[in-house]
Amino acid sequence: MTLILFLILLVAGLVLLARHRPRGGWVFSMLALAWLCFAGCGPLTGLLLDRLQAGFASDVSRWGQRNAIVLLGAGTVRGSSGTIEPSLYANGRILRAAQLYHACKATGAECKLEVSGGDAMKLKQPEADVYAFSLDRLGVPRGDLILEGRSMNTFQNAQFSRPLLAAYGADKVVLVSSAVHLKRVALYFAHFGIHGEAVRGDYVRARYGWLPTSENLSFADFAIHEYIGVARYRLYNALGWNVPKVPEESVTAQTHT
Repeated sequence: MTLILFLILLVAGLVLLARHRPRGGWVFSMLALAWLCFAGCGPLTGLLLDRLQAGFASDVSRWGQRNAIVLLGAGTVRGSSGTIEPSLYANGRILRAAQLYHACKATGAECKLEVSGGDAMKLKQPEADVYAFSLDRLGVPRGDLILEGRSMNTFQNAQFSRPLLAAYGADKVVLVSSAVHLKRVALYFAHFGIHGEAVRGDYVRARYGWLPTSENLSFADFAIHEYIGVARYRLYNALGWNVPKVPEESVTAQTHT
């Protein structure tokens, strides 16, 4: 997205210069260069990331008596052997969810780990099933897993998790995802009456330097995607396009967060 905008501005500038409109051409060309530098060299990317990731801890403040840890999917890939595996961005979330599960069990409380994610990559295997295998190898018993394998996006993660959490009747819900993703996660789950504690599975920072880097541009893309998601949610709410909000009472009758 950042590179696309850079190219659009640059091409617009070059076209204007070719048509002998130097003022407009140089304006667009300088905007393209400024965008590439601010995003690729760190300042803009750092600002976008810091605003999204602020306030999310890597641990739970306190456990309840009956806890549900919700692990949000981050995609899958087909490995060189042909097996379906968690994507690069999923592994931090999976590890954090497993750590939280074991910490919860160590208190003597009841703990379930819900894995939410369908086959968004069209690999004929839901993320929930793929992640369950990794969690099993990290010591999470299959009997303590709740698999939600229908959701294709974050909004559906929340929508399809609600009945599962209500059926389990947790008095504590913990939402696990990447720090850059958690503001949108919390917003969507609140839409369905679920006010869980958001815990980050990973945290990223911009790298500041004199030359643009692909890493910074990628991080800027992630951040912009999240801001667009929040803006779209609010627009859809204003236009009445989202499914109706679920009052917290209708969930907390069985699920207390």
